[in-house]
Amino acid sequence: MNTTQNPIHSGFGAASTAEDVIKGIDLKGKTAIVTGGYSGIGVETSRVLRKAGAEVIVPVRNRDKAKETLKGIDVEIEELNLMDPNSIESFAKKFLSSGRPLHILINSAGIMANPLTRDPRGYESQFSTNHLGHFLLTSKLWPALLKANGSRVVSVSSRGHRYSPIVFEDPNFQNREYDPMLAYGQSKTANVLFALELDKRGKAEGVRSFSVHPGVIVDTDLGIHIPKESLLKMGVIDSQGNSILDPSRQLKTVEQGASTSIWCATSPKLNEKGGVYCENNDIASIVSDLKPKDPLIGADEKGNYGVFPHAVDPEAATRLWALSEQLVFQGKGSWL
Repeated sequence: MNTTQNPIHSGFGAASTAEDVIKGIDLKGKTAIVTGGYSGIGVETSRVLRKAGAEVIVPVRNRDKAKETLKGIDVEIEELNLMDPNSIESFAKKFLSSGRPLHILINSAGIMANPLTRDPRGYESQFSTNHLGHFLLTSKLWPALLKANGSRVVSVSSRGHRYSPIVFEDPNFQNREYDPMLAYGQSKTANVLFALELDKRGKAEGVRSFSVHPGVIVDTDLGIHIPKESLLKMGVIDSQGNSILDPSRQLKTVEQGASTSIWCATSPKLNEKGGVYCENNDIASIVSDLKPKDPLIGADEKGNYGVFPHAVDPEAATRLWALSEQLVFQGKGSWL
């Protein structure tokens, strides 16, 4: 079991904002890529990194939407579709040709609980977008991450990882009934395991990796496929459909939701650390005995939320890496 999942008492908490955690940190001369940086918490992530001095590149599927949501924020916009390996290859090739090192890669793009759809290879779309696309993108950007001589990769996961471990026998729902939340949970578990294994493989070369739960941020497009009745049951909206804000329950604003990604990407308190799942701007503890055992609102008897054991299992992380190489490279190579 991962024994590094111990809080370090960062001085920040659930209500801290992205601007709070980056205060005093100068990113001039640094380069960051933020997938999903034109939607939801990604916009705030891009804005705060740019305000701190970093050059920020935002890969997008919808250029018109990106121009609108990023209006007034001086970032570079480039096209990228995480379900299309050719698009990932083109994006990475263009970035590498610029010769720039990559100091920060925040893999924030994601989809949630959508009806069953598949990418052109037949892979289930949430696993394809949330995990496999970022796995391939990170591999293609690896030379730039090494060139930074000290870089960080942040994978935006979710407390939704609790819904499902990796079902290695059938990750793409080819032989079992599709369940949108199980598929989402599996993809979010993959984000955590990817960060764990990537850190193990990259730390000797100065690449550290983290996964984060940003909180439950209802005021984004991520939950468009979740019925209002379900959101009411979860306690994240009121009877009028208004978002409930309560950082102590991880119900956050966009500014609060972006904070843990920014903290993991920039905090000096994480120097010489990595491979950990973080929430509320700290390393989370491992929990398993939840009452009630609800993936979104359940805490243990001490009030801790934390990460489930299946998402920080080193053996599962190594196994997922091998599966990801098989699915992404299809027998035509490997990575690290």
